[in-house]
Amino acid sequence: MTTTTTTESTPVRFDTKIAVLLREDLETWQRLNVTAFLVSGLGSELPEVIGEAYADADGTPYLPMFRQPVLVFEATKETLTAAHGRALSRSLPRSVFTSDLFATGNDRDNRAAVRAVPKDQLDLVGLAVYGPRNAIDKVIKGSRLHP
Repeated sequence: MTTTTTTESTPVRFDTKIAVLLREDLETWQRLNVTAFLVSGLGSELPEVIGEAYADADGTPYLPMFRQPVLVFEATKETLTAAHGRALSRSLPRSVFTSDLFATGNDRDNRAAVRAVPKDQLDLVGLAVYGPRNAIDKVIKGSRLHP
């Protein structure tokens, strides 16, 4: 079980963490775009991170979203590269966004741009990772919470 609660008024504490790590030199629009792309990968591959569908008081349905907060961090290029290596070594579910993807305009070209570069040479601008809290904390070591 990934959540713990004792009563309805006790806050839910998750045993897992969703973290997005962004390179600190990105423009604001790039940060938003990269974050959206990165978390879409987690939601599509890990159904356990998605909660129930929403509905308002009138019964209008809305899509389900993540069942837990997404924490966004920023770091230097070097820290992001190190985090990528730690995520790989722990075999954690992850998605990447490279600088090359800013020049493409579709999913096919995005995948081709990533596929063209060996993992240790990727020019990473973003990384999303999911897993046990302590493992994610180790992966994102050296980063800071996004302002």
